[in-house]
Amino acid sequence: MTHKVLSGSRNVAIVGPYSSGKTTLLESLLAVTGAISRKGGIPEGNTVGDSTPEARDHKMTVEINAACTQHGGINFTFVDCPGSVELLQETCNALIGVDAAIVVCEPDPSRALTVSPLLQFLDSWEIPHLLWINKIDRSNAAFSDVVEALKSVSSRPLVLHQYPIGMGGKLVGFIDLISEQAYHYHPSAPADPVPLPAELAAAEKAARAEMLETLADFDDHLLEELLEEIDPPQEEIVRDLKLDLGADLVVPVFIGVAASDYGVRPLLDALVRETPEPKVTAQNRGIDSSSSEPLAQVLKTYYSSQGGKLSLVRLWRGQIGDSDVLNGDRVGGIYQLMGQQTIPLNTAEAGSIVAIARLEKALTGDTLGTGPKPAEELPTADALNRVYALAIAPAQRSDEVKLSTALGKLLEEDPGLYWEQHGDTHEVILWGQGEMHLQIALERLSRKYHLPMTTHLPQVPYKETIRRSTADVHGRYKHQTGGHGQFGDVYIDIQPLPRGDGFRFSESVVGGAVPKQYIPGVETGVREALVNGPLGFPVVDIAVTLTNGSYHSVDSSEQAFKQAARLAMQTGMAACEPDLLEPIAAVEISVPNSFTSGVLRLISIRRGQILGYQAKPGWPGWDQVAGHLAVAEMQTLILELRSLTLGVGFFSWQYDHLSPVPDKLRSQILARQAPSEF
Repeated sequence: MTHKVLSGSRNVAIVGPYSSGKTTLLESLLAVTGAISRKGGIPEGNTVGDSTPEARDHKMTVEINAACTQHGGINFTFVDCPGSVELLQETCNALIGVDAAIVVCEPDPSRALTVSPLLQFLDSWEIPHLLWINKIDRSNAAFSDVVEALKSVSSRPLVLHQYPIGMGGKLVGFIDLISEQAYHYHPSAPADPVPLPAELAAAEKAARAEMLETLADFDDHLLEELLEEIDPPQEEIVRDLKLDLGADLVVPVFIGVAASDYGVRPLLDALVRETPEPKVTAQNRGIDSSSSEPLAQVLKTYYSSQGGKLSLVRLWRGQIGDSDVLNGDRVGGIYQLMGQQTIPLNTAEAGSIVAIARLEKALTGDTLGTGPKPAEELPTADALNRVYALAIAPAQRSDEVKLSTALGKLLEEDPGLYWEQHGDTHEVILWGQGEMHLQIALERLSRKYHLPMTTHLPQVPYKETIRRSTADVHGRYKHQTGGHGQFGDVYIDIQPLPRGDGFRFSESVVGGAVPKQYIPGVETGVREALVNGPLGFPVVDIAVTLTNGSYHSVDSSEQAFKQAARLAMQTGMAACEPDLLEPIAAVEISVPNSFTSGVLRLISIRRGQILGYQAKPGWPGWDQVAGHLAVAEMQTLILELRSLTLGVGFFSWQYDHLSPVPDKLRSQILARQAPSEF
């Protein structure tokens, strides 16, 4: 049986820090609206979301989960996003396709910073969003302190929708600041209207006045009413909230307890009333709605354990049928998602988020159209900087041939990952956002692709150079066999070059002592010798000059001169005082300014050089610290940085230069290094 997506729809993301209760909220939303008959629980492992083995094992959201329901005549698609900062790429990729986002947070002022990266991303994309303070019944802080802490991390003004009612130290209900009606909560049932408690009348009036004053900043008519002490009608307040939320000018704030369904129904009603329609979202993104040509974007890619591919797609414009062709691939089926359950559809209409099967060429972020290429390209979320790596290898050597294909699919599912085969160390290195991120990826490789891995921290790509010059280094290669022999004879000068100059080869041979046809062989021999120097590492920043030599008219060859050059390099390099170099990265560490001093200490104890710090542009209350740091000291930097900053600190880096390794550390590195065959 197939279904058709309702034309009245909203796509709402549920985001928030790890353990804030997002998946529990999704379960409550589905139960309250009748989409499921019984709420599941994370401890029991029976929720609609978080149904993959990795999510069950870690008891956390590890990838995008979509689920559909209806409320108030609107078809809702809720997109539950991972809360771990290590899985932020998944969240960002999905957020660009929604009409609004619910930011779930905890009622703890000390943890308000944990929502800061999410709020910054939402505001940078001007995505309408509201805050839902979950677990409000567990709060040990004054409600005003919680709100003030959240205000400090939001660049948009917060607008309280509700004010909590407590009794005997327990949460019992809320006051709707629009209607000024008080309600008492009931577990798994609608709240009952009750008289407004007299002891909260003053606090309610103050909170409502602040709400209206904030809205009046964007509405001159409302401002005039307030100046004339006219109480605005509820319809006008709701209209202003809808307009201001849709333009990402304000952030409405709601409270509740997802585990008990407290506050979920008022939240749903507000989503119906105040979140922007899909066509408004499309207009805000600059999408031309005058055309009927389908335009869609891939928000997430899934691969089943059997290898089937599903693309979670936002349809911005037009209509897609189950026999259409998108970017050259024929649609293999259109589905609504209910967690891992798929509900087949005949068509998808503009404004819907659906899963489309067998778009083999489509990647997450791709724009889709009915031609070979879409008429326009939609913007995508920026790729996050890779900050943590493991060297990986199949547990069974016979599986090596399958690794690149499996990694390709793994990266399609999770664009936050990156892999490379390092040119110096020859290791396969998997990059991501932290230990948990890579652990989940390795579990998928084992479960889904039957490729268990062995892992270790990547080798540091040390280099070596020389400190002094040496001249007239002699190398002679003479080998006699039953037929023609081999003979090559060279003299070379070896000199250090300034750091970063690489390698230079030249020749100053006179009188044909080494014939021209053999000189390329000399250069090849020198280059091969530099692959593995006396200390066991590639050699850089060195100049070699061929100055003299001799040859045999019969036995000489390019191969013989290559061997002679290698012998000369073996002799000469040992006399040039080899020196060990380590790669140094330029890093920019971004943290809330309350942690800046800790980051400065962190750089110093890791042998880093602090270049300075300044306010981070576009991030109120954040600093950006610049420095140089040895790559060897960066392997676990993100782990300590997140521990220091409530999980929100991050950094970017790029290779900058090579620098001599300190003598004490040099001895330790060389003691671990296998003897060189130089």
